[in-house]
Amino acid sequence: MKTRILRGTALAAAVVLTAGTAGPVFAESGGVRTTVPDGTASTTDSGGKGRHPGKPGKPVKPVKDESAKLRAAVTLHNVFDHLEGLQDAADANGGNRASGTPGYEASGQYIEDQLRRAGYKPVRQDFSYDQFVVASESLEQTAPTPTVYTAGTDFTTMTYSGSGDVTAAVAPVDLILSGDRTVNTSGCEAEDFAGFAAGDIALIQRGTCSFEIKALNAAAAGASGVIIFNMGDAPGADRSGLLNGTLSDGVGEDEVSTIPVVGATTALGEALAGSEGLELRLNIDAGVQTTNSFNILADTARGNADRTVVVGAHLDSVPVGSGINDNGSGSAAVLETAIQLAETTKRHPLQNRVRFAFWGGEEDGLQGSNHYVSQLDQVGLDGTLANLNFDMLGSPNLVRFVYDGDGSAFPDSTAPRPVGSDEIERIFEEYFAGQELPSAPTEFSGRSDYSAFILNDIPAGGLFSGAEDIKTEEEAALFGGTAGEAYDPCYHQKCDDLGNINRRGLDQMSDAVAHAVLTFARTDADLRGGGDVRSKRLAPAGVDLQFRGDEALK
Repeated sequence: MKTRILRGTALAAAVVLTAGTAGPVFAESGGVRTTVPDGTASTTDSGGKGRHPGKPGKPVKPVKDESAKLRAAVTLHNVFDHLEGLQDAADANGGNRASGTPGYEASGQYIEDQLRRAGYKPVRQDFSYDQFVVASESLEQTAPTPTVYTAGTDFTTMTYSGSGDVTAAVAPVDLILSGDRTVNTSGCEAEDFAGFAAGDIALIQRGTCSFEIKALNAAAAGASGVIIFNMGDAPGADRSGLLNGTLSDGVGEDEVSTIPVVGATTALGEALAGSEGLELRLNIDAGVQTTNSFNILADTARGNADRTVVVGAHLDSVPVGSGINDNGSGSAAVLETAIQLAETTKRHPLQNRVRFAFWGGEEDGLQGSNHYVSQLDQVGLDGTLANLNFDMLGSPNLVRFVYDGDGSAFPDSTAPRPVGSDEIERIFEEYFAGQELPSAPTEFSGRSDYSAFILNDIPAGGLFSGAEDIKTEEEAALFGGTAGEAYDPCYHQKCDDLGNINRRGLDQMSDAVAHAVLTFARTDADLRGGGDVRSKRLAPAGVDLQFRGDEALK
């Protein structure tokens, strides 16, 4: 039986957040009201009546050098304690914290417990979506030399692959195994399959067109299965490791593969391409299931709700591992900032409300953050001052990347850059400069949870320490580490565990999180009208280069 593949769109009914709307979630003056397990409702403080984000209430007197106080409290020791808690959640539940799994539930309970201890009243925002799930996957050589390949190391099932158990000969398709491999068009045109024997498994190389096009062309030529291997040497990117990919661009289920398709390493692809008389067995059991997940939201007790700063990090991992850098690191830094912010601001209430958000389903297509923004009515959208996003902060070979909010580094980017995003970028850049630490811009690519915010004209920004791309010589000279290697060699792999964290880097990035959160919680500037946040409520952070870690550097 062929598996019917569906898109990963939210199944939950679109309950718009507007006062007076029946349903489990709605807003009052921009607040979010969510049902809790006992059937009652918990509503956040709305903090005002219909104020525009550019028109703050009465200013709150700032505390001298409050940023330094908060940063001193957000220690690496405490942040790493949270990483250990998330690692424990994964270890006790099948080795991962993927959305909809027991590991994700355990992670959520850990976050909620820590927030409650700090005095917050966290609520869950439930949602459902279609999730692609791999029940089993195997790849083995049956001839000429029986060999079993390892899932998650040598190969992995591509998202929205079809199911099937096929044993067949392997036919290479227009490969380039030397010279400039970046120009290869393997599998991109129907002509590439001239002479292809129906029923064979197509061996295709990563190149200039999408994985979806390659798989569709192979299926049209009669292939019984597809192996797409990484292209190999390519400047500025990791193009040799395990190839994780998706076969859908969101244009309808008839564009998704009906045959099994896997990604593979360059080493495996080259080995297969050089084997005469090769026969493989490819067996994939995969499909789509409805997954129930949740976001965790927790608001500061005080602060104008019509000027809400949403501080977010995704809590879920990929199914293959525990996801301690991606994105335990961001979640841990946000959690510890929330805990210490509640303590350090007890006597000096915040100017703006801060909503700490731990998103579910990010690895399945930004499901949780998209759902959250979709549930905001116009008052809620207008009352969101900014989104700060923290996704991967401890990459072993890190760069201190700041999202390019003013577009100066990536002028050709097509992503929206709402007014105020430039100011968010500047706050991070000036903070790092004040610490005598270099930083570098990274593109608004839409690959993380800020996406739904900028698509709704809400200023956004944040930090990122790098994923699968390769560190350049120039970056190594500025940031240390190793040129020619990925920022995170364990990105989306099983080895993304506690040993995959750059502790000094995580300490520095966590301090930047704390400083930015407090800066935007204190400002009375009209951010969305282009106002200057600097020195409005908070003195600039002074140089503090002391490394407070109590363990050896990674």
